Amino acid sequence: MWRNEVRFRCVVDIVEIDSVGGRIAVGEPVTGTAAGVPFTALPPSAEVSGPAPVVVAWHMIDAPRTDAAFAAALPLAGVPAWRVYLGMPLCGARMIDGSMDAIVERAQRDAMLAYVDPFVRQAALEFPAALAELRERLGFDTSRTAVVGGSLGGAVALTVLATREIPVHVAALVNPAVRARSVIGLVEGMLEQPYPWTGEANQAADQLDFVARSGEISAREKQVPLLVVSGEEDYPAFRADADELVDTLRGQYFVPGDILLDRVPGLAHPLAEEPGIEPAPQLPIAKQVDNAVTEWLVRHLG
Repeated sequence: MWRNEVRFRCVVDIVEIDSVGGRIAVGEPVTGTAAGVPFTALPPSAEVSGPAPVVVAWHMIDAPRTDAAFAAALPLAGVPAWRVYLGMPLCGARMIDGSMDAIVERAQRDAMLAYVDPFVRQAALEFPAALAELRERLGFDTSRTAVVGGSLGGAVALTVLATREIPVHVAALVNPAVRARSVIGLVEGMLEQPYPWTGEANQAADQLDFVARSGEISAREKQVPLLVVSGEEDYPAFRADADELVDTLRGQYFVPGDILLDRVPGLAHPLAEEPGIEPAPQLPIAKQVDNAVTEWLVRHLG
């Protein structure tokens, strides 16, 4: 989930994309910050007439653990849309002293209340303002918005679905953190000590149990087609949670086929090699995930 030894210094270049006559020009990635959130945005890989849809993605804390690295691992180039990768708190350009140490310290201090809960909550709260600013700058169509999340970023995407404040057209998750208690179980194993659960921590974990909150997801005015990509070699608790989320939502959706579980052979938890901070060549297993997510988004974004 994190590595104490990771170090890096982030340098970003901003590249402007021109839009002429209602047609978006194919160009290089756009990087920078929006409403204080670091982002990497990939324009449509082919010219699009009129405003293109937008895919918003949140990365893992495991590799790839920055917006730029996640964009390289899961570029979704076949989706005729802007693909916007938002940075998680204390990651990428927001790392402290160019290090993951601040995240490690938080997990050691209080894995639920200093790490999992505030990270997911902050990323979800930052989303509307960042989306609005990027819409003004890049001109995409937010009436056709997709959300994608990997690992802890999957919990952010699920929070967006459960809170129902932002219209979402389609969603995809990769090895998602469906239940906070499963994440805490992993941290307990890494630290080799039990987590001291309190009433406050249990309450926070309840808010990040998306099997329990599945009724909030299915109660959206338009039920959102959801793909869950789960690696056969992912953490056992994560695989079990993915199975339960899919089974539960299928029982609640009007169209059960709008919920799909894709179990990928050979896929462990990460999508990139360590350190997973800077963009790297896409691994073959990540390409399989990229293809699956791309097919799902193209099918439902139109």
